[in-house]
Amino acid sequence: MSVSPFDSAMHRHLFGDGEVARLFTDTAEVRAMMLVLGTLAKLQGEAGGIPQVSGAFLHRAAMEVQIDPDGLGGANGVVIPELVAAFRKALDAPEHGQYLHWGATSQDIQDTALILRMRQVLSLIEGRLKAALDRLADLAEAEADTPQVARTYGQAAVPSSFGAQVAAWGWPVLRLLERLAALRGRVLAVSLSGAAGTSSRLGDDPAALRAGLAEALGLADPGASWHTDRSRILELSQWLADVSSCTGKLGQDVLTGARSDIGELRLSGAGSSSTMPQKQNPVAASVLVALARFAPAQLAVLSQPHGEARDGAAWFAEWLSLPPLAMAAARSAALMVETLDALTPERAVMAARIDAGHGTLHAEALSFALAPSLGRPTAQAEIKRLMREAIDSGTALPDLVARAYPDVALREGADLGQAPQEARAFAAAARAVL
Repeated sequence: MSVSPFDSAMHRHLFGDGEVARLFTDTAEVRAMMLVLGTLAKLQGEAGGIPQVSGAFLHRAAMEVQIDPDGLGGANGVVIPELVAAFRKALDAPEHGQYLHWGATSQDIQDTALILRMRQVLSLIEGRLKAALDRLADLAEAEADTPQVARTYGQAAVPSSFGAQVAAWGWPVLRLLERLAALRGRVLAVSLSGAAGTSSRLGDDPAALRAGLAEALGLADPGASWHTDRSRILELSQWLADVSSCTGKLGQDVLTGARSDIGELRLSGAGSSSTMPQKQNPVAASVLVALARFAPAQLAVLSQPHGEARDGAAWFAEWLSLPPLAMAAARSAALMVETLDALTPERAVMAARIDAGHGTLHAEALSFALAPSLGRPTAQAEIKRLMREAIDSGTALPDLVARAYPDVALREGADLGQAPQEARAFAAAARAVL
């Protein structure tokens, strides 16, 4: 196995995402950094911080010059010194090249280049979450009245509906999308504040230069240095981790529902076993759960504080954790869509389970039916007694209650409570944002 299954030839079809992987290549990073360097030079030229002709030359060259990422890494830890040197060499115009990367620091360029790529990552994930939400809305409405056992602590609890379970998968997706607009405005920001956050070499009006860079790149102006204020990165990371968490919920429920001893869900295209011909393994759902377990570990690394005016170690740790977290979130969103497309509810199986086990699933409803005449504690004790009798005699609990208390009005069929309404409410809320 490779160091990272995300880009392993054998395992990337499970965990990897080609569209996101392209944004985290060395070439993509170099191109993003060149864009930032060129745009900064152009703005500095227009503001008089460097010669205008040099700014215009560097901006145009940044769009045209190709820099090979190989060889840019070195003892500096950051790649900007080697990138700037390679850029200047390719220009062969020292009268202009001397003004490249004027007054900024490596972290300014690399952080801004990262944010440019993360903007694209968020757009990709947003599209997939919307596709998942569309499928969830249709499924919740279609199955709003489909009876299903609701389970708590791994045990059958009360009757519910499959549509309500779908809604439980969908509400977190809806909230993720609602959070995204505000998130973009806060976290997709430029970084431009110089070596120690003082902007001391960025001209007479560094705030205006930073605002201009933000406008030119279509990013937000942070209003201050964020070299060690990583709240933006942390908020972004939390959102990415939440994507994997909410899709992992679907994966876990699908694993349960598709178990051979439950059989309430059927998955097309499931994986096979190497030795057991009868098995159809829910691979995609398992990957969703695995990614949901993986994401919090990356978030823990990204939550560590940055010290002093700049912190190399904490910054390097972000490089190790943020790209895999972004990959996990993107893959999770894609797999959610795939899993929903492959999912078929076995309605007959779901309905049969409502009255299985001698009808004990109705115990809560029956105890409340007896409560007005017996009092709540006595009613609960009586239902527990009748449950034991139902199990011993093989008689359905509702029948025993009806015989013992013929004057009590008992509701016919499964009492789904507000489950159907919950399912339809989710479907309506989802369609309102699609």
